[in-house]
Amino acid sequence: MDSAVLLDLLGNENRRRILRLLSHKPCYVTEISEYLGVSPKAVIDHLRKLEEAGLIESHTDDQRRKYFHISRNLRLEVNVSPYGFGAKSAYPPSPTLDMKGRCPHVSLEVEQSDSNDISSLARELGNLEELDNELSLAQRWVQGRLTEVLDRINERLGVDADSRFYAQILAAIAHGSRTVRTIARELNADPGIVDAALHRLAEGGLVSRRTDGWHIN
Repeated sequence: MDSAVLLDLLGNENRRRILRLLSHKPCYVTEISEYLGVSPKAVIDHLRKLEEAGLIESHTDDQRRKYFHISRNLRLEVNVSPYGFGAKSAYPPSPTLDMKGRCPHVSLEVEQSDSNDISSLARELGNLEELDNELSLAQRWVQGRLTEVLDRINERLGVDADSRFYAQILAAIAHGSRTVRTIARELNADPGIVDAALHRLAEGGLVSRRTDGWHIN
């Protein structure tokens, strides 16, 4: 789902409260109405929008009572900083994803249990909750350091520069990209814009072009 659509959907407090309630147990309309303190008609409208977005599903019990429950895991990340604004939504990856190969900077030392033994599963749950807290802390630290580094780059470039874009160019060079074409490909940017930015950086003494391509001074 488009993250902008998801932000609009979750911008409503009552829809967020419905999801919070359904994260604990499946509920029917009357239960949700009493929990929110709003009319069943309003609840049905919220449920319809959540169901259309694929966030919840419903099933009917033996007494023909319709229960609603969350249908799948979804993570929404919103980043607001002086250097950018963006939102990302993501669904859980395949359990067979090679985390060590895809995330070389992250060490994940959580042993996966192949057993249905309740004790083993409980230990794995505890370890995963600790890891989730650590990753949240690491993400906040990275965001703070990212802003600090961009601030320092901005001081070198001047306040009129698009410092985030220039910083990405510098990072691409630092990671081995040497030509306008390879840098543009890595940034998914127009080569002409990249070329102009490189010359701007060269004028500031931050990069220089050598026989094998661009280098950071």
